[in-house]
Amino acid sequence: MDKLKGRVTREGIRIYEQADFAGMHKAGALAAQILDEIAEHIVPGQTTGEIDRIIEEKVNAAGAKSATIGYKGYKHASCISLNHVVCHGIPSDKKLKDGDILNIDVTVIVDGWFGDTSRMYVAGKLSRKAERLIQVTHDALMLGIEAVKPGNTFGDIGYAIQSYVESHRMSVVRDFCGHGLGRVFHAPPNVLHYGRPGTGPLLQEGMFFTIEPMVNLGRPETKVLADDWTAVTRDKSLSAQFEHSVGVTADGVDIFTLSPTGRFHPTWS
Repeated sequence: MDKLKGRVTREGIRIYEQADFAGMHKAGALAAQILDEIAEHIVPGQTTGEIDRIIEEKVNAAGAKSATIGYKGYKHASCISLNHVVCHGIPSDKKLKDGDILNIDVTVIVDGWFGDTSRMYVAGKLSRKAERLIQVTHDALMLGIEAVKPGNTFGDIGYAIQSYVESHRMSVVRDFCGHGLGRVFHAPPNVLHYGRPGTGPLLQEGMFFTIEPMVNLGRPETKVLADDWTAVTRDKSLSAQFEHSVGVTADGVDIFTLSPTGRFHPTWS
């Protein structure tokens, strides 16, 4: 593995060393563990602000740092996006209602490494249309991850996600994408969740990045609210998202943010 010496590709994508995978696993495992542990608090009547407070408490108790607190002025340890909120929802005193679906996105810093993951939850009873949206979004992420191996391209990842989602008559959000990470929160490349096979940079062993498709029941267009963070579907249709941080290995992919207890999908119980 001597060939992985922190090179940077012509597209500006860092190639990490084999030893760096351990740091990413440690950071990713903590982020995933926190999302496991928060599940019991996702109930009707709970506020998103209280959920965020518990997340921040867990990050601090682990001796880690939240990557989002202070990032571009953001004040919270998580983004919590309800129903038609696509991403970057701000925790508040808003109470969850029965049937609400929500994405919780957490990024922690452990020994200088960034662990970034998000998943869907439901407060109370899951509606049939929301269940279908969540399932398609989850499966689209996993299909995108299956496309990760040396020699494939980032366009192969996007195509795997887009073609699956659109076959279910849903849409992939274009306005937001995955990103490189490692010792930094955001870095090249932009990981698009749509695309054509064989296009974009070649995947190489040692690349670290997130895949985090946002899928809408309606049209793909979004708008950002006046708070400059919260992105919503323009047509007010439901939206869902799942996110893993991954690394390219010699023959495939390593998922850094797997749930320690198998709770990545909201119907795990």
